[in-house]
Amino acid sequence: MNKLEALKQFFGHSGFRPGQEALADALLNGRDALGVMPTGAGKSVCYQLPALLLPGITLVVSPLISLMKDQVAALGQAGIPAAYINSSLSAAQHREVFRRAAQRAYKIIYVAPERLLTEGFLRFAEEAQISLLAVDEAHCVSQWGQDFRPSYLGISEFVELLQRRPVVGAFTATATGQVKEDIRRLLRLEDPVQVTTGYDRPNLYFEVAQPKKKDAWLWEFLSARNGQSGIIYCATRKNVESVCEGLTRRGITATRYHAGLSGEERQQNQEDFVYDRARVMVATNAFGMGIDKSNVSFVVHYNMPKNLESYYQEAGRAGRDGGKAECFLLYSPGDVRTAQYLLRNSPGNEELTVQEQETVLHRDLERLEKMIGYCTTGECLRAYILEYFGESFAGGCGNCGSCRAEYIKRDMTVEAQKILSAVARVEKKYSYGLGAAAIIGLLRGSRAQRTVELGLDKLPTYGTMRELSRQQIREYIDFLVSERYLELTGGEYPVLRLADRAGDVLFHGDTVTYREKVSPTTVKKSGSSLNGGGLSVSGESLLDALKALRAQFAQDENVPAYIVFSNAALTEMADKRPRDMNQFLQISGVGYVKAARYGTKFLETIAAWEDHNK
Repeated sequence: MNKLEALKQFFGHSGFRPGQEALADALLNGRDALGVMPTGAGKSVCYQLPALLLPGITLVVSPLISLMKDQVAALGQAGIPAAYINSSLSAAQHREVFRRAAQRAYKIIYVAPERLLTEGFLRFAEEAQISLLAVDEAHCVSQWGQDFRPSYLGISEFVELLQRRPVVGAFTATATGQVKEDIRRLLRLEDPVQVTTGYDRPNLYFEVAQPKKKDAWLWEFLSARNGQSGIIYCATRKNVESVCEGLTRRGITATRYHAGLSGEERQQNQEDFVYDRARVMVATNAFGMGIDKSNVSFVVHYNMPKNLESYYQEAGRAGRDGGKAECFLLYSPGDVRTAQYLLRNSPGNEELTVQEQETVLHRDLERLEKMIGYCTTGECLRAYILEYFGESFAGGCGNCGSCRAEYIKRDMTVEAQKILSAVARVEKKYSYGLGAAAIIGLLRGSRAQRTVELGLDKLPTYGTMRELSRQQIREYIDFLVSERYLELTGGEYPVLRLADRAGDVLFHGDTVTYREKVSPTTVKKSGSSLNGGGLSVSGESLLDALKALRAQFAQDENVPAYIVFSNAALTEMADKRPRDMNQFLQISGVGYVKAARYGTKFLETIAAWEDHNK
């Protein structure tokens, strides 16, 4: 069997996605590989396909139990024998996996990094024929990445202990240049083939919203997406609890996930979401890495994340099957203070020296500034993300809140002069500067104790914008920062400073033009056509029938629905309406094993629907 035959038979694809073939070929030819591919781009095929064609066993190092279980279940559905070894197994189950592996019953074994250097696993590895070691979520090896896991540092030692070195492949969705260098060095990759396919996910719609009441916005958003599955990320456990409680009180099947819950409850809640028993998962960033649920139609960030790496990774859990999906971020200035607090008060990494921890904090605060810039820019959001990751993108993607919004341009020179003058007066009075909250209090004529104690009520600019709300002034300040009239310093207490362009407005008569949304995007329609690529109403009813059949198979086999077929595969079935098994096999994601298992029933459902709708 050659690679294209295996790709179709087991994975249901007639051709490779960008980057997949080069990485798979490298591993098949005995050469190390490093693949950086966005979520949903098909990283797993890059090592699962070689695993089928290479002799012996492929080990896949994976950080999360849930990912292993889902991957092994999906491989089983495709007819690929696989197993996993982690803390969820009993001693007897461990022995059984080792026994069957010795009999060559598996082609792929997933293993937690903590297990690699244990006595029992090393004994197994010495006797097994390991042809390939694949490292998933490889960015976890770097202490400069956002998900550093010390256990990943033992992977190279494990490889060194093997009598015969297997070919090594490393894969991740997000990696800066520094992190890629760490992956190569710390995993001791030997002259690896390196493929970075790009970070763009054209199927994802991005928008930043600033609702006055986030809970009301969220309820309207979910009401307009009845039946769709999604994730809501919150910055704190408290927010997770309150949001989840509010949704369940309104009748939405929501569940929760954060580090304050017991391991048993986290596992149960995660399975409820993955198996579609709960439509919505409300979670902190403790949830999600490695979750392979493909039918996630939306990801909403209730609070601003701490960096763009985390945001893009979390948002990227939507639309993994290639179908259109939505990514909304609900921004408020209070999110900035929460993020700064979390960064400064998170437990230090004991693996790092004090100086290294300070360096990491400084870098984290710089990343936060980029995240704030994303939330406040009026330019193309996709361009902002891609440029952050080092990719050139002209903008005007047509599929983000900035590109789809209607704007009017308004002269805000007077407002800008008042704000810049206030900052200039404060800088003159207090060389260390003051933060945005103090500046807003000064402009609104606040009688708060701190405003009076600082003597701000004595400055000429006191009360010059008292007719405006705090939120409106804050939006003006954010705009002036994004346009480089002002700068917000780093440090524990960020302060506002005049930037280079301020003098042109204060002293040289330059005008400031403000872009203002005149028709904010309604949560009922983002323009992302989530009905499956333009299916007709009748087509949607067929899609519903196919989803119902998929749900029945999933329930009977006790697997998540997306493991039977992805949403994208069902949408293509509803669109093309195959009439026989040969046509059914042309659907992307339908391999020979799945066609034999499910094809007859799906073809019968399609035929019955067509007879009924003649």
